[in-house]
Amino acid sequence: MITFLLGGARSGKSTLAVRLGERHVHGGGDVVFVATTEPFDDDLRDRVAAHRRERPDWPTVEAPVELADAIAATPVDALVIVDCLTVWLGNVHHHLPHESARAAAVDAVVAALVARTGPTVVVSNEVGLGLHPDTRLGRVYRDDLGRLNQRVAAAADRALFLVAGRALPLVDPWEVLS
Repeated sequence: MITFLLGGARSGKSTLAVRLGERHVHGGGDVVFVATTEPFDDDLRDRVAAHRRERPDWPTVEAPVELADAIAATPVDALVIVDCLTVWLGNVHHHLPHESARAAAVDAVVAALVARTGPTVVVSNEVGLGLHPDTRLGRVYRDDLGRLNQRVAAAADRALFLVAGRALPLVDPWEVLS
């Protein structure tokens, strides 16, 4: 089962993901946290340290680029929390400058999520609601993340859009329009 948590910055996505992990642990399960941030400056190092302090002491896999491999390697019975696709895709844009390599990485992540039989929570940001990026790279990134989010939402068993710590269920538009 894939649960997809989408929203803006500080909307409550990661907090909810951790709460879902805690619920899983209380039910007797294990949790593996897959972190995608590559802390390349002091600000990011401080943010990573704060996130680590805020979440329980679960096994953490650092996967700034090789996310598909990290997902595939997790124990099938553990709840896996992937936090987050937004940062991961930024890393992919940095480390894999060719569009075909980025597309292959995205395909591999979606395939790994779909192939996984254990419970999975995936966190991502919705960046299409803000200002139009003024650089080509910004527009390409925004468009790539929007397409990735659509693919994960389509594969997810449930998808929620978070705003101010509250969730709105996301449904296939054809279910509403039928």
